[in-house]
Amino acid sequence: MWEPWSNVPYWTEITTSSHVQSVQNDIFEVPSAVLQTAVTPVNATPANTSELKFFWLADPPNKDPEYLANLHFSELMNLTKDQKREFNITLNDAMFSPEPFSPDPLYANAVYGFKPVHGRQQYIFTLKATANSTLPPIVNAVEVFVVLQVSGIPTDSADVSAINAIKSQYQIKRDWYGDPCVPKTYAWDGLNCSDVASGSPRITVLRLASSGLTGEITNAFANLKALQTLDLSHNNLTGSIPAVLSELPSLAILDLTGNKLNGPIPSALLTKSKDGSLTLRVADNADLCYDETECNQSKRKSNSSKIAIAIIVPIVVVLILASAGILIIRKFRRSGSYMKPSKIPENMENHQFTYRDLEQITNNFQQEIGRGGFGVVYSGCLVDGTQVAVKMQRDRSTQEVNDFMVEAQHLARIHHRNLVSLIGYCNDENCLALVLEYMSEGSLQDHLRGRAGGGQPLTWRKRIQIALDSAKGLEYLHKGCSPPLIHQDVKPNNILLNVKLEAKIADFGVSKAFRNNDDTHVSVSAPVGTRGYIDPEYFLTLRLTEKSDVYSFGVVLLQIITGQPAIIQGTGPDSEYMNVTEWVRQRLARGNIESVVDTRMQGDYDINSIWKAADVALKCTTENGAHRPTMTEVVVQLKECIELVATAGRNHNIYSGNSTNGHRSGFSQNGRHAIEPQVGSITMAGGPALR
Repeated sequence: MWEPWSNVPYWTEITTSSHVQSVQNDIFEVPSAVLQTAVTPVNATPANTSELKFFWLADPPNKDPEYLANLHFSELMNLTKDQKREFNITLNDAMFSPEPFSPDPLYANAVYGFKPVHGRQQYIFTLKATANSTLPPIVNAVEVFVVLQVSGIPTDSADVSAINAIKSQYQIKRDWYGDPCVPKTYAWDGLNCSDVASGSPRITVLRLASSGLTGEITNAFANLKALQTLDLSHNNLTGSIPAVLSELPSLAILDLTGNKLNGPIPSALLTKSKDGSLTLRVADNADLCYDETECNQSKRKSNSSKIAIAIIVPIVVVLILASAGILIIRKFRRSGSYMKPSKIPENMENHQFTYRDLEQITNNFQQEIGRGGFGVVYSGCLVDGTQVAVKMQRDRSTQEVNDFMVEAQHLARIHHRNLVSLIGYCNDENCLALVLEYMSEGSLQDHLRGRAGGGQPLTWRKRIQIALDSAKGLEYLHKGCSPPLIHQDVKPNNILLNVKLEAKIADFGVSKAFRNNDDTHVSVSAPVGTRGYIDPEYFLTLRLTEKSDVYSFGVVLLQIITGQPAIIQGTGPDSEYMNVTEWVRQRLARGNIESVVDTRMQGDYDINSIWKAADVALKCTTENGAHRPTMTEVVVQLKECIELVATAGRNHNIYSGNSTNGHRSGFSQNGRHAIEPQVGSITMAGGPALR
């Protein structure tokens, strides 16, 4: 609850009707309405900017309570280039902010204390303008918390890790900060904990009904080993019920009513339900079945119509192909000549090179800069000095020629700063080649594996910018092209970097275009792409959609975060390979993001930005394509990641959402302090808002 706070006649108010923006997942969550009002000293002038003071008294003074304070700011005036608002912040004459502070316009900033303060009967904040400032200090809102010393033992560390992993995966918007169970009065909403005379408290009840949960049921629930009641009813959970839930020794109630779960209910859960040790509620999950036999019967019913279609379709296709073949033969006989492999797009006719041109451009193909299944890429230079890459087709087999023409035709019609540009082509009798924009810094794969950049690892800021650039390129293919285009082979090798490390999507040889703007998918005879990046839904259904690219991009984003390959080999002698998506999910289930972050960044990153990026990546790689975001939504989320990085760079103890322990919490994740808002017993000299 925020309360108005004023000190007439010494202070005057500044207000705005404009929205004050906060960063995503802002741990302070100060409402815009609160930040739309600020106070400043009355009659302040450039020559006399005065200072802003407010204080509170220790209550009770003889107990020496500890306090934590948060100051909230936002610049509400439209400053000219000659105006500047900059001030120092002190608490009892000690610097509270390490450097002079300037509020961002219409953007939520916070300056907060890392450690509790105590030992005074009176605590005085002073905001004083610097010599460079032309405007007086302001403050929009203040929070003061009293630290309660907890005599009990903190919550079991395994439970803390599990509940934080659950909080992270489902982006739970509850007041879940500090210790989950201690003190008992401030236990997290929706949790009940064991009242153990000795030993750490354990989470026994978790109620998340109607909480807007989406995605699959995480195995992190199974790490709450003392859980007796788990209520996940009336959400949008998908996928199967994890069998590991049956391993919870004390689980007595499992409520999964009203979700979108599918597949067979684990037999161990059914056994417990039948013997009375477990109350199992699974109503209103249309695709759940009680055993494999029931599931198979459902599949047979749905497949019966598919079999009939499968018999008819080949016959129709054969007839169509036979008719087409007759027409083509007749055409060849009339013309008396053979057709070229494919028609060159009309808008490329003035960009045609001969084989001799390519010899001159590449200095007789002297410098090879890349090689793949398609052939070889050479460095070259045009007459005007423009550096180019010449992609030479290795052979002229029918499939190779088709892939070449597909890429040429797609590149001819797409133009975007985050897509590699086509400069021209060669279609001589013995040569197929594309002349492309030169990308001097190689591929993202080169940088992630340490083969580029002089061995220097990419910073997190560079990584997330590369991710955003790539996402923008894919968004253009999906939304900016008419008809839309599906890349079908998104991977780090196909993300190229220029001298400014700006990323561009490349290699459109296997891309597919929709027939028209209203299509939702392209049906294929066999999945195409690279192992580790292929959308599992596309692999099973042979229906290529925009969400297939989204899945592949999610894998790439996880590689950007972790530095790991798409397919990771386990460490044990008999260990199997696993996808990076599963590797990350297993580790995040333990609640610590730092265990997955690329160690070559040496801890130099904003943890909240990392968390958000990982969240985006995991949403992109959910099994059900319908639950994945669009690339437009991904672009929005990655922009917020970059803003978190920028905010962290501007501020030190000025809030950037950063956490020092790798977990998303406002204060100690599992410490022995609890934070209680201190309202009512505080004496203030004035201010706009108090919580």
